Amino acid sequence: MLRSFLKSKIHRAMCTDGVVDYEGSIEIPLDLMEAVDLMPGEKVLVTSASKGGRLETYAQAGPAGTGKIILNGGAAHVIGKGERITIMAFGLSESPVEPKKVVCNEQNEIIRLGK
Repeated sequence: MLRSFLKSKIHRAMCTDGVVDYEGSIEIPLDLMEAVDLMPGEKVLVTSASKGGRLETYAQAGPAGTGKIILNGGAAHVIGKGERITIMAFGLSESPVEPKKVVCNEQNEIIRLGK
């Protein structure tokens, strides 16, 4: 039986902007995506610790090192600039998966590897 396991998590990141007129997705700096093994186009769950919003979209790679995490399209109505967010991706496996996790500061710099 295949089960769904957490495989990637960016915790306590900051949404730095929202662009309602864009067609969709969340832009994440490539260095953060690589740190947690996220691929462009991969489905992600985004949750807001600030206001409780939750949504699914797909990851889009932004320039590495910028710290810019931008929600686009309708998602920008659910989670906005200045909110603390968690970005998660799940994978199907027959056995448990050891997820790759990072914890970020307000500038979306990795401050520690998650447990």
